[in-house]
Amino acid sequence: MSHAPELTKHQTLVFNALTHGVGPASAYDLLDQLRGEGLRAPQQVYRALDKLVEYGLVHRLESLNSFVACAHPHDHKHGLLAFAICDSCGHVDEFSDVTIERRLKNWSNDHGFRPGHAAIELHGTCARCEAPQ
Repeated sequence: MSHAPELTKHQTLVFNALTHGVGPASAYDLLDQLRGEGLRAPQQVYRALDKLVEYGLVHRLESLNSFVACAHPHDHKHGLLAFAICDSCGHVDEFSDVTIERRLKNWSNDHGFRPGHAAIELHGTCARCEAPQ
């Protein structure tokens, strides 16, 4: 993609809410948050999220049924994505790992498997929550 897509009003509202939010948000969290901005139905939020995911600006966290803004929105070439999710505070770190990606590609090639999408979600406790108070 050579330039950023032009976002609709609803897409912009949803993207900004995720960008400025404190952690992952479900579609219904976003609907509650943006009701005063003109979003009235879950379908409006889901349509906006679908496009934002398609554009690579937002990721869906399957295990939480929630969404987060992409940590690297201008790098649309990342293959395997990994997310470290703190179960205490909800903070999410997004990262990629070339070694893991290479191993998965090798396994796929060896087994004749053609992956469509891959994401790893690690649940645990972040350093901030783990630190003694």
